[in-house]
Amino acid sequence: MRLFLTGLALFAASAAPAQQAADAVQPEAATQGAFQAISKEVASALEAKFAGTPVEAENWMVAAANPWAVQSGADVLAKGGSAADALVAVQAMLGLVEPQSSGLGGGAFLVYYDAASSTLTTLDGRETAPLAATPRLFQDGEGEPLAFFDAVVGGLSVGTPGTPALMEDAHVRWGKLPWAELLTPAIERAEMGFEVSPRLAGLIEADAERLGRFATTSQYFMPGGTPLAEGDLLKNPAYGTTLRAMAEGGSRAFYTGEIAADIVATIQNAEGNPGVLSPLDLSIYKVKERAPVCVSYRAHDVCGMGPPSSGALTVGQILGVLDSYDLSAGPLDLNVRRLIGDASRLAFADRGRYMADSDFVPVPAQGLLDGAYIAERAALLAGDDALPEVAPGNPEFDHALNWADDQSIELPSTSHFVIVDGEGNVASMTTTIENGFGSRLMVRGFLLNNELTDFSFRSHVDGVPIANRVEPGKRPRSSMSPTIVMKDGAPVLAIGSPGGSRIIGYVAQSVIAYLDWGLDVQQAVSVPHAVNRFGKYDVEEGTSAEDLTEGLTGLGFEVGSRALTSGIHAISIGETLKGGADPRREGIALGQ
Repeated sequence: MRLFLTGLALFAASAAPAQQAADAVQPEAATQGAFQAISKEVASALEAKFAGTPVEAENWMVAAANPWAVQSGADVLAKGGSAADALVAVQAMLGLVEPQSSGLGGGAFLVYYDAASSTLTTLDGRETAPLAATPRLFQDGEGEPLAFFDAVVGGLSVGTPGTPALMEDAHVRWGKLPWAELLTPAIERAEMGFEVSPRLAGLIEADAERLGRFATTSQYFMPGGTPLAEGDLLKNPAYGTTLRAMAEGGSRAFYTGEIAADIVATIQNAEGNPGVLSPLDLSIYKVKERAPVCVSYRAHDVCGMGPPSSGALTVGQILGVLDSYDLSAGPLDLNVRRLIGDASRLAFADRGRYMADSDFVPVPAQGLLDGAYIAERAALLAGDDALPEVAPGNPEFDHALNWADDQSIELPSTSHFVIVDGEGNVASMTTTIENGFGSRLMVRGFLLNNELTDFSFRSHVDGVPIANRVEPGKRPRSSMSPTIVMKDGAPVLAIGSPGGSRIIGYVAQSVIAYLDWGLDVQQAVSVPHAVNRFGKYDVEEGTSAEDLTEGLTGLGFEVGSRALTSGIHAISIGETLKGGADPRREGIALGQ
């Protein structure tokens, strides 16, 4: 079945317009009915999403993956709260109503623009490997990598959570309203209950076998052995109790004391696959401020999170390579897709070789985005066909670079939200527990991450070390790409997405859609996906992107159709604020 929205033009006329259009992906009908009763504002936002039009506002805006979370952020902003205040409320609510994607048991990256100082800050709330972890954490007795889900499910995959510390750090830096007040909406909703959404119900049913392996998790998501269904009332008093402890004691109540002891016990006693995280790992966790990574594209600065995220570097390489090419012909032009696809393959080759936690391995960040190096890589796209093969380049760097290519696996989950407050502060935050439902371990009302499986399971290849190997205290490489696009020193677009390593392609395409194809933010996040990371061109099944298959195959690409369930949320910042929410998920944009 082809998904489309009749009458929606997907790119503006350029100086030499191509006469083609791409059908926008349309939201699932069940989503609209599931959330209309929250408020009349939510109902209006859903109507705009289904009409394919951006939500417009003058003062503030929030866009996130679940209407309950959006409403909680909107209520904070309506009281005069800052973007940092709102992100605390949004994250607390997401951990309740979208527990499979993010929560207190996970990690996050934040890109934040402070209007008063005109500064851009990036905060790293990524999980860390336990101090007892070794490079062979995910290898069997013969030194061979474990099967992915053998590593994921249970305690072995759990890293030290960073999200609670990041929430508090952002609030200390930029918050205005009382901390406890920001957690109250999620506490009250946890105790009153919420209706299980269509998406959550479907994901529970699909993962029932793994969720059923641990009693606490099974009892919550499958009471009596039956998976929760759409519309069921779900209460989580344990989550409310955890948030009450944090409201009173801050993040310290999470990282020490009874909550920390229960986290450790759950991990170390996980049946069949215990982990090694200790109380010390929790007590020493710190959020790290990192330098933003920015690249120039179409006279804008596209800025995001540097290592241990590969997001900003890889998105930056893709856009940097494409900056010298004309992409105005639009999303259904074969040459445009050839250029985007091969630019992505080149960037992913460098990502696999060089990118990891820069606190543990030297990462040639400046060299990877150096103008001469980008021009050298861009020249490889000058032909007419797909590149027969790609390899990592040799960026300039002042350290020896002898790394083997990474072999880690990232499967899609995660959540992204964007916020602009009444004073012009901007938050772009991507948050995760890694795989859907993380490790499947649940404690104190929240799920624990499986973030350590973002490390390479192998430590060496032919005696050469892999940069993204497991090491004690190290943060696994990520693809999360929270992004703020700047023009003349001021933000014009906040954007990001979930989706495993495809996040990079989703974000790059959306920025191109906005800057090259002249789309508004709702149109930009609704463009059918075509993503190439490692050679195979994935086109989004059931959309007009499938029409590219024959042409891309003729250019030499391997092409396959599959679901590409991004969760892009974006706000454009100009004379007014305009918000867009990905039709593939349940989110909305809401503003005033």
